[in-house]
Amino acid sequence: MDVITALATPPGIGGIAVIRVSGDKTFEVVQKIFRGKKSISQVESHSILYGKIYDEERLIDTVLVSIFKSPNTYTGENLIEISCHGGILVADEIISALMKNGARLAEPGEFTKRAFLNGKMDLTQVEAVADIIHSQSIQGVQTAARQLVGSFKQKLTNLRNKLVKIAGLIELELDFAEEDIEFLDRAELIEEIDKVIIFCQKLSDEYRTSELLRSGYFIGIAGYPNAGKSKLFNALLNRNRAIVSDIPGTTRDYIEENLMVGGVMLKLIDTAGLRDTTDTIEIQGIKMVESILEQSNMILVINDISISQDNSNLLFEQIKDKYKEAKTLLVQNKIDLVKNYKKTEDEIYISAKYGTGIEELLKRIEQEIKMNIESTKDVLVNQRQATLLKQAVFDLEKAKDLIKMGAENEIVAIEIKNAGKRLGEITGVSWSEEVLNAIFGSFCIGK
Repeated sequence: MDVITALATPPGIGGIAVIRVSGDKTFEVVQKIFRGKKSISQVESHSILYGKIYDEERLIDTVLVSIFKSPNTYTGENLIEISCHGGILVADEIISALMKNGARLAEPGEFTKRAFLNGKMDLTQVEAVADIIHSQSIQGVQTAARQLVGSFKQKLTNLRNKLVKIAGLIELELDFAEEDIEFLDRAELIEEIDKVIIFCQKLSDEYRTSELLRSGYFIGIAGYPNAGKSKLFNALLNRNRAIVSDIPGTTRDYIEENLMVGGVMLKLIDTAGLRDTTDTIEIQGIKMVESILEQSNMILVINDISISQDNSNLLFEQIKDKYKEAKTLLVQNKIDLVKNYKKTEDEIYISAKYGTGIEELLKRIEQEIKMNIESTKDVLVNQRQATLLKQAVFDLEKAKDLIKMGAENEIVAIEIKNAGKRLGEITGVSWSEEVLNAIFGSFCIGK
């Protein structure tokens, strides 16, 4: 395949930058711009050479060149990683020199795509690479790392082989139809299918939790104007990030910041106050609140307890009813302004101004996160995988119904083989260019 190159490290100022080059003629292309004591072709695989990179006779940088010979490389092809000094200009100059001498700029995820096409990874491992890079939680990274070494692939392969075997035995019975031989007891067959259904259903149900580990835990802060949303936002971050004012409607747009709690990245979002208004800009801000709350895993409804402990009850019930997927928590703020109030276990009592109750609120959030993620330990299920798992369940449920109806063996076998095909699509036994483009299009250029 042709030679591709890209920056493998983030662009910007740093100690070093790493440029990756892969393809059949990688060594020839790099040798054209590299000068060292030895030529690249003279050294063994997994060696490092020190030397200089030139654009014709113009020195660009002193570098280390790491050499990996096919097939024992990330992509399965001849591969080189050039470690140069950090900085955008130096790396760009080296990439330009490579492109002048026969390389082309890699497409997003093309290195990993080549690893898949060359049999170095299956699709579950490919997607685990993306999860390791993008995960917003420690558990997410650890789970993706286990997936990368092939644990998920092995489970799916075993299940698929079981379905193929079952379908084969059902079809084999057709050859002995006149002898009335039954290779599989129908009750046992349904029991085996149920085991696969339970496994697939359990995995598909973990998609939402997997997204939490992958993308972070979204918390929307909502409430009436002047309830103290921005003060709470600042208190949780332990710094002044949002503008705080006694004037209603100060927050017109939403503000988002990250905070690590319990090994998971929180996405805190301070939203505009909810009220009836004629201010055009404020109306737009309030409209944004709905889209923010729609994607939130938790919604904190802030109430100004100095007005009334019940002041936000109607708003709380409306939000709780409308956004059923989210955990909704009522937070009673400004307790420093009241002497007597009735405490309940369901509510949190704070003074965002003085930091009272903030630790308790963070502990409550951490407990909620742990409850959500404790079941996800072996695999991070993404939307593509969840969809295929649900389709496999549908196929197997259909096969069960056909068995109970006494349908012909070949019809039952078709549905069981369809389910096996879905599992094969997850690992990449069968795939389409459209699927690959969708997967690798989300990768960074140098991966």
